[in-house]
Amino acid sequence: MTEGNDMWQTAVLSFLAAVFGTNAVPHFVKGITKEPFPTPFGPSPVINLVAGWGMFCLAGLLFAAADVRHDPRLAAVAAAVGVLLMGLFHARIGAFGRR
Repeated sequence: MTEGNDMWQTAVLSFLAAVFGTNAVPHFVKGITKEPFPTPFGPSPVINLVAGWGMFCLAGLLFAAADVRHDPRLAAVAAAVGVLLMGLFHARIGAFGRR
């Protein structure tokens, strides 16, 4: 792979890892506090707990695949943008348009 492709891979995987990791937070929190929260599989706390846990695992795998050591600044910026965008999504639109 060329240097440019490595850079893009680091940026995209870091961004996706941050998006999934950030999205995992409300699902996991609602699950452990036994509160319903919408998911495509239903709003139950157990489903949310499992969904949040799965997204945390996926985020970890994506960060590992991103090889952030290759370009740590780019990875940090891409991850920060991913966290911000997912945070804005939950703050403004919310899950399934719920406010």
